[in-house]
Amino acid sequence: MDRQSQIEFILDHFENPRNHGKLDGADVVSDGGNPGCGDIVTIYLKVDDDDRVRQVTFEGQGCTISQAAASLVTEMVAGQPLDAVLDLSYDAIIDELGREVVMSRPRCATLALGTVKAAVASYKKGEHTAKTEV
Repeated sequence: MDRQSQIEFILDHFENPRNHGKLDGADVVSDGGNPGCGDIVTIYLKVDDDDRVRQVTFEGQGCTISQAAASLVTEMVAGQPLDAVLDLSYDAIIDELGREVVMSRPRCATLALGTVKAAVASYKKGEHTAKTEV
């Protein structure tokens, strides 16, 4: 993908985020942020009986890259076994977004994946956070 296509891909995810919003009844909720630049992401996960991500959504604010990456990450982990989510590499996210475009902002590009991994780790430890209310 050329640089312009990468930029358009990121802008599409930013302007039309997938899986955006609060997920009522989430099994685990995880917050992540980059204090230095103000990016914030909250990940909501529902896990099925087979330890797969049944549903995942996010809320957040921040730069185009962090929010587009959150949208992309939710697409990538939906339906995946929890162990596969933990095995996802940060490089895979950077490559999917476009290494040339996001390499100056790797923390922004990987914030959502780190937050999803933290949510999965909490879930696996039995730390099911309080479910969000309707």
